[in-house]
Amino acid sequence: MDHFQYQNGELHAEGVALRDIADAVGTPFYCYSSETLENHYRVFADAVGGLDATVCYAVKANSNIAVITTLARLGAGADVVSAGEMKRALVAGVPASKIVFSGVGKTADELAVALKAGVMHINVESAPELEMLSEVAASLGLEANVSIRVNPDVDALTHEKITTGKSENKFGIDWADVPATYARAASLPGIRVAGIAVHIGSQILDLEPFRKAYGLVAELVATLRADGHAIEHLDLGGGLGIPYVGEQAPSPQEYGAMVQAIVGDLGCRVFFEPGRLIAGNAGVLVTRVIRVKEGATRSFVIVDAAMNDLLRPTLYEAHHDIVPVSEPEDDGEGQVMDVAWEVVGPICETGDTFGEPRALPATGAGDLLAIRTAGAYGAVMASAYNTRPLVPEVMVKDDAFFVIRDRISVDDMLARESVPDWLTDGGGARREASV
Repeated sequence: MDHFQYQNGELHAEGVALRDIADAVGTPFYCYSSETLENHYRVFADAVGGLDATVCYAVKANSNIAVITTLARLGAGADVVSAGEMKRALVAGVPASKIVFSGVGKTADELAVALKAGVMHINVESAPELEMLSEVAASLGLEANVSIRVNPDVDALTHEKITTGKSENKFGIDWADVPATYARAASLPGIRVAGIAVHIGSQILDLEPFRKAYGLVAELVATLRADGHAIEHLDLGGGLGIPYVGEQAPSPQEYGAMVQAIVGDLGCRVFFEPGRLIAGNAGVLVTRVIRVKEGATRSFVIVDAAMNDLLRPTLYEAHHDIVPVSEPEDDGEGQVMDVAWEVVGPICETGDTFGEPRALPATGAGDLLAIRTAGAYGAVMASAYNTRPLVPEVMVKDDAFFVIRDRISVDDMLARESVPDWLTDGGGARREASV
């Protein structure tokens, strides 16, 4: 469920017409619904409420400080994969004691920052990282609370670029090496290892891969405890999928019941890291039609948003529903749809497309379209390719909206660049340009 609905013929975010936002801030822009974010968080938290659970929002899904703050005020922790994300979470009001630091490529500096901040625990993903963490912690006179991320070699049955729990993936400790890794951790200074972490992928639409992975983890708890390790908590990651194009995704309640049945009697505190599940349906990307173009073999709607603003269709062949901001007329037999159009952006790449051709109502220059389910892995993956300004982000609450990230202009980008002395007459100055 989301809070983007037609009211009086216009698509609204809660009580605000998207057209009004477009008039105020220009296009393209991202718009997030506070009520949707809050509702999705509460539904998931309630679904795992029978466990000793902590829900740590996966910041990588949408790292805007206003989004994180919205969730922090409901009690959410944060799962972060960089020092930058950790700083965002702290600024947004997430206490360090509710932050999990994950990621396969943490540097010594990042580990030091995390330890000094006092994060809840660090998910270690390799033997070399474990050794590095020990050295950093010992040098600071601190103790690192650690979970070892294990790789159960379970196929998540999702897109190959977002599966993370197979043996050929870069994540986690190979299953056969887990006992030796825990034994080594127990001997290292500055390390307190008391947990197991697992995360098998993203946008998972079948509970069976979760069931298989969590069953293996439950067996591993017994094995490690028999070896003398105090396994106090489990980090079960995220990955529960959402519907983009009518898929049947397991409900949070079904997921929670499954987790309860498998690990509920282990006496462990359990951490979850949902991201897409909370943010995905809470956002749309609003774009304006520049023109329509009849091609030789297909027809195009060319819009002012592009692949640099929303990369998922190009990167993952992902589908996003595209709907007009003005509700199509109904002739009594259903909405009148025009021919199939391919919605594309202005970038000089054939891959700059928002998916397969769509049936849209009659569309022309100046019309507004909304690309749905864009709240996760949208703005966070955006770039300035083709020197295109990064688009603003807007948050809606009831009948009010607020710009939570300004449009990053071309002048803003150019101001961060400079020319070396040998290319200038006066020496090393930034060049000003007027367009």
